[in-house]
Amino acid sequence: MLFSTLQILKKPLPFLFFVFILNQGIAQQSLLQSGPMTGYSTMREVMLWVQTNKEADVQIKFWETGNKQTTKETATITTQKQSAFTAHIPIELLSPGKKYEYALYINNKECKFDYPLRFQTQTLWQWRPEVNPPDFSFALGSCTYINEDPYDRPGAPYGANYEIFTSIYEKQPDFMLWLGDNTYLREVDWDSRSGILHRYTHTRSLKEIQPLLASTHNYAVWDDHDYGPNNAERSYAFKNTTLEAFKLFWANPNYELGPGGTIGTFRWNDVQFFLLDNRYFRSSVGHPNEKRTVLGQEQLNWLFDALNVSDASFKFVVVGGQLVNPVVTDETYATFPEERLYIIEQVRKMNIKGVVFLTGDRHFSELSVLQESEDAYPLYDFTVSPLTSGPYNPKNENNYLRVDGTLYTERNFGMIKVEGEENKRKLTLQIFDVTGKQVWEKSILQEDLN
Repeated sequence: MLFSTLQILKKPLPFLFFVFILNQGIAQQSLLQSGPMTGYSTMREVMLWVQTNKEADVQIKFWETGNKQTTKETATITTQKQSAFTAHIPIELLSPGKKYEYALYINNKECKFDYPLRFQTQTLWQWRPEVNPPDFSFALGSCTYINEDPYDRPGAPYGANYEIFTSIYEKQPDFMLWLGDNTYLREVDWDSRSGILHRYTHTRSLKEIQPLLASTHNYAVWDDHDYGPNNAERSYAFKNTTLEAFKLFWANPNYELGPGGTIGTFRWNDVQFFLLDNRYFRSSVGHPNEKRTVLGQEQLNWLFDALNVSDASFKFVVVGGQLVNPVVTDETYATFPEERLYIIEQVRKMNIKGVVFLTGDRHFSELSVLQESEDAYPLYDFTVSPLTSGPYNPKNENNYLRVDGTLYTERNFGMIKVEGEENKRKLTLQIFDVTGKQVWEKSILQEDLN
């Protein structure tokens, strides 16, 4: 709401003061490009993220839910063009097991939103016999294509059904796990830093995604489209630039474990997640001079060291492309049969319990399960795709490891609930359509994966 000089001169002083304050608020809100987003959560620390569209000072004020008397504030961070005007704002020395509300300030003025801004800390439950690991749920999905004419493919728009993010938000998961292809770099993007940062910014700025980002913790891995061109591998010339962009736009708790890339891990209560990088070290198909690899031996060494020492009830191995599916097609792990077999054999040989694979990429969703013998526990691969990019029907694929009734070939998202007493936990895997209507559900008991 803006007024002409003549209109303003005719108004009384209280009204003029109101107009000044309103216009100041609008001016600060106009500096916000995307976010705020809640990143990782631990028992005592949370990371928040925000992006402005020009240099600005950003700050967070926060308080325990329902008690504004506990309000505290963070240090002020100035966003810079060199970092795409993004800011990572740590909220430190919090109390475990608390829920918080927060407010975003840009240039000392509060930004107003018509949805809540919330985060939470994880519960301290260990070594307390009367306390079970808290139940929780998380959403997951892959393949987010946001249209931008004139850079899109000719013909019908490839991206659609952005309301899916509202459906995810309405489920109120504790966090969202992004399974790769979280943005789609185009031909005009992937050979320049400015193009890459533009694409990440364009996707993150989608209106429908903002409420989900603001109140749900977010973790991510990448796949080829947010890494580089279609089917990109380790020879991609700008891979360090997209690695930089990934770190600027996501707020995982750690990166570059083992050999580097986007490798990381985090825990949520009694469950551990192993975030793998299936692009940075990937050799080209048909490489004649060495053993072909997706993850590379150094990353595999890190993975199995980390799995071996983990005491988590469930160990979710998160990677961009399908692993259990035996069909040699597109970019399934079966196109790298030696490494796929090595991973499965290592899980068995090291007697690692509770492993479940979470994957994306394929533009359809399904649950696959491998059980080589009655003595081996079932290895599940829960594939969830796509969120907003074009769906695909694998009608000619013979994935004989697919669980009957779990193939879904429209846009969708997944949910996983973790609940039950300690050492008797249960997973509930669900697929929902874009409106939030449940498509199918499958339960897995902890005891069945031991």
